[in-house]
Amino acid sequence: MSTGIIKKVAGPLVIAEGMRDCNMFDVVHVSDMNLIGEVIEMHGDRASIQVYEETSGLGPGEPVVSTGSQLSVELGPGLIESIYDGIQRPLDDIMKVSGNNLSRGISVPALKRDKVWQFIATAKVGDRVEGGDVIGTVQETEIVLHKIMVPAGISGTVKEINSGSYKVTDTVAVVEDEKGEKHEITLMQKWPVRIGRPYKRKLSPDMPLITGQRVIDTLFPIAKGGVAAVPGPFGSGKTVVQHQLAKWAEADIVVYIGCGERGNEMTDVLNEFPELLDPKTGHSLMERTVLIANTSDMPVAAREASIYTGITIAEYFRDMGYSVALMADSTSRWAEALREMSGRLEEMPGEEGYPAYLGSRLAQFYERAGRVITLGTDDQEGSLSVIGAVSPPGGDISEPVSQATLRIVKVFWGLDAGLAYKRHFPAVNWLTSYSLYVDTMANWYKANVAEDWMDLRARVMALLQEESELEEIVKLVGMDALSDIDRVKLEAARSIREDFLHQNAFHETDTYTTLNKQYHMMQLVMAFYDKSAAALEKGAQLNALINMPIRERIGRFKYVKEDEVDKAYNDILYNLDVDIDNIIKKGDD
Repeated sequence: MSTGIIKKVAGPLVIAEGMRDCNMFDVVHVSDMNLIGEVIEMHGDRASIQVYEETSGLGPGEPVVSTGSQLSVELGPGLIESIYDGIQRPLDDIMKVSGNNLSRGISVPALKRDKVWQFIATAKVGDRVEGGDVIGTVQETEIVLHKIMVPAGISGTVKEINSGSYKVTDTVAVVEDEKGEKHEITLMQKWPVRIGRPYKRKLSPDMPLITGQRVIDTLFPIAKGGVAAVPGPFGSGKTVVQHQLAKWAEADIVVYIGCGERGNEMTDVLNEFPELLDPKTGHSLMERTVLIANTSDMPVAAREASIYTGITIAEYFRDMGYSVALMADSTSRWAEALREMSGRLEEMPGEEGYPAYLGSRLAQFYERAGRVITLGTDDQEGSLSVIGAVSPPGGDISEPVSQATLRIVKVFWGLDAGLAYKRHFPAVNWLTSYSLYVDTMANWYKANVAEDWMDLRARVMALLQEESELEEIVKLVGMDALSDIDRVKLEAARSIREDFLHQNAFHETDTYTTLNKQYHMMQLVMAFYDKSAAALEKGAQLNALINMPIRERIGRFKYVKEDEVDKAYNDILYNLDVDIDNIIKKGDD
């Protein structure tokens, strides 16, 4: 261990001398108060340390002791349903020890040491195992089966393994490697947060992460193992979108990181998630969720560490073969923490004061997402999808964090305050958003939903684009300047906006829409457009087409229950043909 003394204190940054033997990213204990810090810069024997706790009262001459190990997280049974701060300190356990306020220098293990888990061995004595192989399971919650894996880097023959009741620190198996060295495997393992967990290979992002949100699944889909950015100004619904994704996305595990958000916003998450019922299982959503709460009044350095803590926990569940969704809310606050630490280190500032390495740090974070073949002999598939909220000041996405994020991610859900104020949710602007996964997933949609899905989607997008252009003309010269076919176009586009893209998160049926129902909804709107356009050529009256009673049923199709979708679709289509035929006959008369 390397021991030094404090030379300078500047907020969360501490400069210590006599630290020649320590390494970059070593965890250190600062002063007799045992504050946790991390080495982020070395100059000779002088180390710059970012301290994860309040530094008031520190002064020159106090001791700094290096632990010789990097900032790591504890991975094992007990993660699910836990609420951690940015460096994986369990907030509920700390509250029992120190009350409602986080005391400095307090040390509480991330995983409860006294809790007993029932371990069921799946490997046998004599089995050959390697890093990533599952040797047993623990039923962590009613809906999450926690797989106990051989830590990466260990391979050999199982010499001992027993089912039974164990604490996380107890040895459940012994593996002997080729050199005859024995490795004790416990229910818990540790992993440094700044190093991505290994896997065999990455797979192509050619399968969508189904969310049940129509504007996302149809127009701007995210792949399983993909990355998406949700930038938007205050009040545009970033948190609403992330809550909907946490609840409905096709993910086995949700990791939610509140990075530098307001305390009341995190309180809402902490209060709501335990009460939200998981629609797939009927149990509380918390039974498959890990929360990391790092509010804006917590030390700024811990905010910088929080997203690494979250993504390492997410990777651990991915390695079990689960589909994991990680919500980071918001990466802008994380970037502000980077900027503050960079300023205190007196580094050359980049654009708007952010450090020059902002883009590379964001890339390192987002690149840890992916759909992969995990380590181990059974080649199981796991995925980690990352959805990062961005909070640009004043809603201006030309600022550096938004731009650096857009260069990395492949899905951009641009939230629009104007839509949110009109009570249009999700407030995703269909003219500015995009998804670069669409083409790679085209074959999946054709094979699993409908052969003409991509063509239908392209037509819907084209209608929305044309509506935007036509509205410019209407503003200049009025509605009367448009031809009848253009008026029908506007009506069809309005139906897409108000009936298809607008979704009520609080309605029991409308909150989630299957791909089959989304397909039929698109078909109905386009059928109205195509049949009306054909009827106009046959002399039908425009007003009669626009005011058809069947249009009300097309608009309310989103409230049709899932088991009645096909019947209702065929019925509406039949009645649409009847109504249009009657209008054409009247025109002929």
